[in-house]
Amino acid sequence: MHNVVFENGWFLWFLLIIPLLLAYYIYRQGKSHAAIKLSTASFLQGGSKTFRHWLRHLLFAMRIVVIALVIIVIARPQNVDKWQSSTTEGIDIVMALDVSGSMLARDFSPDRLEASKNVATEFISGRPYDRIGLTVFSGESFTECPLTTDHAVLINLLREVKSGIIEDGTAIGVGLATAINRIKDSDAISKVIILLTDGVNNRGSIDPVTAAEIAKTFGIRVYTIGVGSMGYADYPVQTPFGIQYQKMQVEIDEALLRKIADLTGGQYFRAVDNTSLEKVYNEIDKLEKSKIETRENSKREEVFMPWALAAAILLSLELLLRYLFMRNLS
Repeated sequence: MHNVVFENGWFLWFLLIIPLLLAYYIYRQGKSHAAIKLSTASFLQGGSKTFRHWLRHLLFAMRIVVIALVIIVIARPQNVDKWQSSTTEGIDIVMALDVSGSMLARDFSPDRLEASKNVATEFISGRPYDRIGLTVFSGESFTECPLTTDHAVLINLLREVKSGIIEDGTAIGVGLATAINRIKDSDAISKVIILLTDGVNNRGSIDPVTAAEIAKTFGIRVYTIGVGSMGYADYPVQTPFGIQYQKMQVEIDEALLRKIADLTGGQYFRAVDNTSLEKVYNEIDKLEKSKIETRENSKREEVFMPWALAAAILLSLELLLRYLFMRNLS
């Protein structure tokens, strides 16, 4: 942001002499009288005022402007470029999202996966100073987006996540290990993984508890979220006639998710609908708040030269007019 400030701002008080000079000039013009007395001045009536008559006032106006410009130059106007640099406590977050087929269950609106993506998007938007990454898992796992502060790119990639992009299943241990691999070398003071799943670990070569112990070794806190209503939900089932939804019991290994959170110093949450899922992310947002320190920086650049140049040009023009065109006028 650019602002003009004056190094010697107190000198601007001298601009108050401008109205005094104007008042004196008007007063003097009113008191001026002819040097020769005539018995009658009727023959002068109707005479038009010449160009030199008006030029006399113009010369005075130019001199006043020159004085004002000189005062401004002495006050030293400076262009100040100000900006703010913000430093945070340094929280890095990796979101590990379950994209297995069961995430298409309709106990959330429109389904678990879309509801999770929508709430995660709001969470990301509310943390502009943190680096956030995204990994997805089902039967296998991969990194959708590494840690980044470019949240627009992250959100776009999150929106493109769909169930079925990798082999189906629920490999919680592999999903957690992938997230750990993405954040373990971070220099951030606080390293966090948010793991969201709706099922029971049934795939993968890495035990979820072993992965949690690795996270603990690297000082990574893991917040786990179990997504699914209590009781039964409409699950998608592949049939010869396409995808059909059937009522099936919701199975979430809450004991495992709670153990992962406890081992790493995190916390376990259960979300049974859209509203409770939003509350879960809001709670995590409160638990992991950045400490923002704002420092204002500024750079000053002298900008008196245009004012000085304008004063010099006006003064030269005024002297030229005064001594070439107005020599015969007092």
